[in-house]
Amino acid sequence: MSNTQYDLIVIGSGPAGEGAAMSAVKQGWRVAVVDERAMAGGNCTHLGTIPSKALRQSVRRMMQYNKMSMFRAIGEPRWFSFPELMKAADEVITKQVEGRTKGYARNRIQLYVGRAKFTGLHDISVTSADGKTLALQSKYFLIATGSSPYRPDDVDFKHAAIFDSDSILKLDSTPRTIIIYGAGVIGCEYASIFSGLDTRVDLINTRDWLMSFLDDEISDALSYHLRDLNVMVRHNEEYERVVTHKNGVTLELKSGKRIHGEALLWCNGRSGNTKNMGLENVGLQVDQRGQLQVNKDYQTVVSHIYAAGDVIGWPALAGAAYDQGRFASSHMCGLKDQYRVEDVATGIWTIPEISFVGKTERELTEQKIPYETGRAYFKDTARAHISGEEVGMLKILFHQDTLEILGIHCFGAEAAEIIHIGQAIMNQKGEANTIKYFVRTTFNYPTMAEAYRIAAMNGLNRVNREHRRFEGKQR
Repeated sequence: MSNTQYDLIVIGSGPAGEGAAMSAVKQGWRVAVVDERAMAGGNCTHLGTIPSKALRQSVRRMMQYNKMSMFRAIGEPRWFSFPELMKAADEVITKQVEGRTKGYARNRIQLYVGRAKFTGLHDISVTSADGKTLALQSKYFLIATGSSPYRPDDVDFKHAAIFDSDSILKLDSTPRTIIIYGAGVIGCEYASIFSGLDTRVDLINTRDWLMSFLDDEISDALSYHLRDLNVMVRHNEEYERVVTHKNGVTLELKSGKRIHGEALLWCNGRSGNTKNMGLENVGLQVDQRGQLQVNKDYQTVVSHIYAAGDVIGWPALAGAAYDQGRFASSHMCGLKDQYRVEDVATGIWTIPEISFVGKTERELTEQKIPYETGRAYFKDTARAHISGEEVGMLKILFHQDTLEILGIHCFGAEAAEIIHIGQAIMNQKGEANTIKYFVRTTFNYPTMAEAYRIAAMNGLNRVNREHRRFEGKQR
């Protein structure tokens, strides 16, 4: 059992861990990364973001092919099985691992494969799969172990028909019917994926509407288009028990309903990966979801041990996790230029996709902020006509008096890309942060970005119309 000293040891090689490791090594620190998986990338690359989005992209391409008349001229619609479509995702994962591994090697970051466990305030042991143990020491630590799907004890996840968002990637056939329990981000994304495979989907939502953190109008649009894809959305339902059969599963709900399916995908919550890490040896405790509490600098109650990414909870986004890790590292290193994660754009890869940044209409109403809305519908843009992606809209929320941009919400093709134009303008100061920017800027034509100009003109017309009406009354 050897002993090696580092300036920073990162536990977990996902986005948060990678961001911290790369940032610290650029400051001349000696850095090591520990991960149970032999291939770099963490759950994001192997179980979450990358495989599900790659799978979704393959399904979307298949749907586009089957709907385009020019392809119908050369043949009938084609359908691929879930395992066939996963092959494309596997290719993406391979490329991601290769790139990340090269990055660690190029920056001389030592990778250790094994289970990390704290044995002292500055000490961890790393136990590999063959039982060998290595002792490591470090001045600082970052816990970036991510999260895993929550599994209730009364659901038999060993049954062949029951899956969570990790195990579903190993599905060896396409079910004709599937029940998805939990209508959060992951549940809605997989509802889109399976409906695109012509699987009948029952989406069980435990709340009043889909993803209550969304702007109400966007949530309504998602609900409508999921139903248009033949997804049966059931709101305000909770499970009573899960009954397994030889050829499927029955979900019995507290409302008395019984839903049958060839498969059940459980997407109701996630828990931080903090078990068996020896946290008690350094005085760290986790909450009921297995998550660590941190301060604004991502420090735990033990000042030299930081945590970032899904293991600390919200916003549980890969992009935010990378920046959290980067900030935590810059704070450890004492850098003056520290990028704090505040302005987070959220992307949800349903079909069509959703993205937003800033306030919702409900939040602005509750805060009694006078706002106006500018909208652009994709069906009115040339680029959408060309691409055949006419479903969707861009909505800009702005202050009625100052015209400051308060929130941007997008539903439709490439929403997660489009949102960053608005995000950039929201971060400017003075008049550069107003809706007028979009009417004073020339956009390439035809592009989806042009929707910003259309939405801005729509919103300004509303404000000007109200001003004229008010002035007329004053006379």
